[in-house]
Amino acid sequence: MQAGLRTPSESAPARMAPLARLPLFVDLHGKRAIIAGGTDAAAWKAELLAAAGAHVDVFADESGDQMSALLTRESASMSLHRHAWTAPDLAGAALAVADARTDEEAASFAAAARAAGTAVNVIDRPAFCDVQFGSIVNRSPVVIGISTDGAAPVLGQAIRRRIETLLPPALSGWAALAKSLRTAVRARLPLPAQRRAFWERFADRAFTGAPRPADARLDLSVCTQPQAGHVTLVGAGPGEAELLTLKAVRALQSADVILFDDLVSDEVLELARREARRMLVGKRGGRASCRQQDITDLMIGLAQQGKRVVRLKSGDPMIFGRAGEEIAELRAAGIAVNVVPGITAALAMAAELGVSLTHRDCAQSLRLVTGHGHAGDLPATMDWRGLADPHTTLIFYMAGRTAPAIAQRLMAEDLAADTPASIVTGIGRAAGQSWHGTLDTLGAGVAATDGDLPVLIGIGRAFAGLAVPAAAALPAAARAG
Repeated sequence: MQAGLRTPSESAPARMAPLARLPLFVDLHGKRAIIAGGTDAAAWKAELLAAAGAHVDVFADESGDQMSALLTRESASMSLHRHAWTAPDLAGAALAVADARTDEEAASFAAAARAAGTAVNVIDRPAFCDVQFGSIVNRSPVVIGISTDGAAPVLGQAIRRRIETLLPPALSGWAALAKSLRTAVRARLPLPAQRRAFWERFADRAFTGAPRPADARLDLSVCTQPQAGHVTLVGAGPGEAELLTLKAVRALQSADVILFDDLVSDEVLELARREARRMLVGKRGGRASCRQQDITDLMIGLAQQGKRVVRLKSGDPMIFGRAGEEIAELRAAGIAVNVVPGITAALAMAAELGVSLTHRDCAQSLRLVTGHGHAGDLPATMDWRGLADPHTTLIFYMAGRTAPAIAQRLMAEDLAADTPASIVTGIGRAAGQSWHGTLDTLGAGVAATDGDLPVLIGIGRAFAGLAVPAAAALPAAARAG
């Protein structure tokens, strides 16, 4: 056999998996489209076609409220013909859409459209369609279409919502600016490598969510200058990825380097940009940990290299997270820094337990308190008399080892021994546990829970009524959020 020829059993490696439908984007500006039917479903398709620049002829004996309102609003691009469609009406149309009541109506319309050389769509009847409408994410001129081949439209809508959260609304303006800059970029940057570098920088700026600059020439200049690094402190929340803010997700999606805490969950990290470098800089009490100064120096060094650095902290970065020290040193080094808040552990605890921390019958104030000082014991400056207020809900962070001492100090200030107390370990994790008892049994409660997981302690009348067996696992639904 001649070298280089394949035998019949050989085949070239597949480059693309089979597609149920081929996604295409059609220019309908100045073209004619047909809508058969005056229903609400037909009105939605008519609105899409008009938005895409088509002139829409609607054939319907009667039109519903949505179609009537649409015809009034889009009178320049839509016409109503108060009779059923006929075959000659389809001639010359770029696309024909019908809302058919029966398969017979659908088959008749599809056959007539094809005979006229027109692509056809019959709403919710995939068997009669040449083309289908998917869910749309509209950041025009950026348009994203999502198809499930007609099998699960609701799933397509859910996917659309997920994508919507990742694309800042300002992306539309940036895309329009890109279109206007193409000629200038080609003239100013003749080498393909230069143009690619420019457009990569341009795309990075577009995903920051900032409005497009008013002066295109200014933007062209900025995008060809060396990139200035910056640091974003991002709250990762209690661990569940869906509890992240949209701003946090966008920061993760645009990061070059992510420095993350020991307590940040894998599912949160999965939302980060795939190309981002991820570095664990965990700090845990009583364990081998990164020094705070080393972490701060690393952030400064990376930012000085022009990197976009995300410092990803569990919970909220501004609550017991050393953020104040980091911000001060970054600013002193001339590094731009901003903060994206997250859900702190106390609020996640309240949600898991179904407890209002400021229930008006139980507490008129809420105090978030550290249970861990510089030396690993209780801070010497604690206001124990103020903390012992029976009308205050107390949440102690990092208090697993100091819980017995906390209980003793509060009872010494006359907080009742039978004050309700709760412990939650590993908030948001499958292995998380909860314990509910009273202040005088708090030490035993901590001993009964998993000491390897982060501990949060709640004290106050807000936790009354949560009597369950000690160290009982949280319900699966509560752990999953």
